Amino acid sequence: MAELPTLQKKKRYALVGTGGRSIFFYTAIAKDYYSTSEIVGFCDTNQTRLNYANSKLESLGHGAVPTFLASDFDTMIQSTKPDEVIVTTMDRTHNKYIVRALELGCNVITEKPMTIDAPRCTDIFDAVERRRKKVRVTFNYRYAPHNTKVFELLKSGAIGTVTSVHFEWMLNTSHGADYFRRWHRDKRNSGGLLVHKSTHHFDLVNFWLQTRPQTVYAQGDLKFYGRENAEKRGETRFYTRAQGSEVAKNDPFALHMENHEQLKAMYLDAEHEDAYYRDQSVFGDGISIEDTMNLLVRYRNGAVMTYSLTAYAPWEGFRVSFNGTGGRLELEVVENSYVNSGGDQAKEGSIEKTTLLLRPLLQKPQDIEIPEGVGAHGGGDTVLLNDLFGEPVSDEYMRAASHVDGALSILTGIAANKSIATGQVVNVDDVLRIP
Repeated sequence: MAELPTLQKKKRYALVGTGGRSIFFYTAIAKDYYSTSEIVGFCDTNQTRLNYANSKLESLGHGAVPTFLASDFDTMIQSTKPDEVIVTTMDRTHNKYIVRALELGCNVITEKPMTIDAPRCTDIFDAVERRRKKVRVTFNYRYAPHNTKVFELLKSGAIGTVTSVHFEWMLNTSHGADYFRRWHRDKRNSGGLLVHKSTHHFDLVNFWLQTRPQTVYAQGDLKFYGRENAEKRGETRFYTRAQGSEVAKNDPFALHMENHEQLKAMYLDAEHEDAYYRDQSVFGDGISIEDTMNLLVRYRNGAVMTYSLTAYAPWEGFRVSFNGTGGRLELEVVENSYVNSGGDQAKEGSIEKTTLLLRPLLQKPQDIEIPEGVGAHGGGDTVLLNDLFGEPVSDEYMRAASHVDGALSILTGIAANKSIATGQVVNVDDVLRIP
């Protein structure tokens, strides 16, 4: 009698932090990876958001899962027995849930940044060492076809040895402003944009050049957002939050959550539980992060990068240029504008235009064709999700990011924050030495 095929056991995932970014993971499992994966539990500080996450799951045919408040995280792990825990909480709490999940025997998938400072990073490394479990950091930009093509060209020696990089990233007045409305505006929560946002960019450079940062010098200021800057431009009318404000009705930077079904359900309808206001004025008080940042970074392989991040630009996207002993490579990517969790998940980081130009020495420039990506973040999200939740396949580009990659990406930003505070060049190994 022929043997029946063995049914593959679904991998079990529990998720902590049911805010905006969590939707990316649990909807993918419910819609596209139900044959290999399942959600077994949700955990959050807010029951209204937990209920909304369950309603989203049910609308996708997954079925509701048990919900647990943050104080019951251990109970969730013990009762639902996940194989892996997905961490999408506020940045400053990532380490708390990563470490505890590891201690309870689970592997971890964490949203970037892995954490926000060196002590928290050390805690994660110690837990990985003790428990011999894995931490994956979800760097979706590595998987975007244009970024993978850059890796391929540099590795092939198309411009020889890379000697310098110029990297300029623009956040516009829709996406960029959004960081100044919510918890990210407090540096204690996010480490500032050089940790929260730039971790993507610093990881790309580490990945592209297959190296790690050695020294960092940085300058950063709050030049556009915040009450003081608005006053300098002659503004006299202010408000604390958009909800219920007459002044906010005429502010193009105001976020009116009642006009966004998803934002209303996740935040406006939930704020009676935790007093978290998602629609704070970007020209209010209490902003402790920078909106204008410039870095000079030297890498262990000898390459040097100049980097800038502007959070109030008139367009969204980036330009990066590589100079090498055999030529120059130039990439420009224009992204569509969006507000995080505004409802159109597929639009997040979607591409409007991409150009990749190779300029070999003593030869004509060449326009490089880039495979078309499907979905958000230039097509990177789709490839990343398949890598996380689909059938295992080999990846010649080795794009999966470990806790070591997560640490190396944030160390540039952490060192930059120290440099901004002291005015000095910072040796990265003095911040945290990574084996």
